[in-house]
Amino acid sequence: MGEENEKLAENMATSQVYSPGPNSVDVSINKDGGVLKEILKEGEGTEHPLTGDMVSVHYVGKLPDGTVFDSSRDRGDLFEFNLGKGTVIKAWDQGVATMKKGELAILYCTPDYGYGKSGSPPKIPPNSPLVFEVELFDWKGEDVSEGKDEGVLKSTFVAGEGYQTPRDGATCDVHIIGLLNGVEFENRDVTFTVGEACESGIVDGLEMAITKMKKGEKAKLNIKSKYAYAAEGNSQLNIPPSADLEYHVELKKFEKSKESWELDADEKLEQSEICKTKGTNFFKENKYKLALRYYKKIVDYLKSEDTLQGESAEKRKSLLLAAHLNEALCHLKLKEDLEAFNSCNEALTLDPKNEKGLFRRATAQHNLQNFQEAIQDFKLVLEVDPENKAAKNQITLISQKLKAIYEKEKKTYAGMFAKFAEADSKKQLETKSSDENLKKESDANCCGDGDNHHKCESGCGSPDEEISA
Repeated sequence: MGEENEKLAENMATSQVYSPGPNSVDVSINKDGGVLKEILKEGEGTEHPLTGDMVSVHYVGKLPDGTVFDSSRDRGDLFEFNLGKGTVIKAWDQGVATMKKGELAILYCTPDYGYGKSGSPPKIPPNSPLVFEVELFDWKGEDVSEGKDEGVLKSTFVAGEGYQTPRDGATCDVHIIGLLNGVEFENRDVTFTVGEACESGIVDGLEMAITKMKKGEKAKLNIKSKYAYAAEGNSQLNIPPSADLEYHVELKKFEKSKESWELDADEKLEQSEICKTKGTNFFKENKYKLALRYYKKIVDYLKSEDTLQGESAEKRKSLLLAAHLNEALCHLKLKEDLEAFNSCNEALTLDPKNEKGLFRRATAQHNLQNFQEAIQDFKLVLEVDPENKAAKNQITLISQKLKAIYEKEKKTYAGMFAKFAEADSKKQLETKSSDENLKKESDANCCGDGDNHHKCESGCGSPDEEISA
């Protein structure tokens, strides 16, 4: 087989017409001879990249007569693509999926698995078979993390059905197996609602990945600690702090919740009431992030429903106002002061003299160290309710803080000025001392007495020359 491989590679390099050799294997899914693979160099291990994985390859693409139409090697950069997602020709999606890390192979494909009847002018003619020399360097799972920081990588074992995936509010039935360094720590069936997964012991990264899965899909997930149990770990599951985890997941089925655009105005008002109740319940349980999600859903439902009239319009305003105020309170609890400030502004747009909105904005300003603005907002609170003791206390507290800051700055600047004065004084003394020394040196080096000067042996200069300092 080694001699045949060498001959094959030589033919590819010398522009001779290529035809599949006796060691070619049909790797097309349909086994119709559409993709034939001949291995030039065996790869490592037994694993293959899975659907969704980001693979890194080098390739040389040729026509059957050996004409090169594209080459990543000539460019000097590895080519990367998500396997099985249809971003490359079918021959690549199906052929590369059979390769191992480090494998070098020839992929021969019929037009149906390449560029078809139309080709890809001007380099690839219509109805042309294609030949690729492909080397697989590495792969990693598809990045499905919200921050696209490779914190959640997904590789699909079994493709799911259709195109739909679960969205916020959907009810999901899943089977999960959790692994830490290859050791299983959980294996269970669980039903949960997207947006409330933590209530069922589902970590954030797992929920993120499930929302990218289709019904019936099975996948492997690699989840960084920040999207799992983070620095706290989980003593019940024997998971130490900052541990990265692996999960095997099957999305058995899910039931979608209605999207906002699928609801009429009355249904949006009804759903907003439900969200308000859920959000309040989570808030009372100190689950501020969950509460915040429901308050934000109210805003999503109602922000564009500005044509309502009468009682419906008043109800919308009341729900939106409560949502923004409660958003602000959640943000304050989570120490997200800028977001709290913005939520208060939204509330005060609806009701400029709202006492809670003014008080919470003042609190956010205080936390952001915008002390003068905070005092101004607390004074606005007192204009609405002159008996608000908390606002009075905050004004006193912030005023004392400002006074302490002023006194500290005053001392700091006084110390700075004293140092500057001391430095100037020292410099003046050094200058005076230098002048005196220079004068002494001049007197020592110059000859004669009185006004009768003459040039001495030391070469000090004529009587009418000035001494340079």
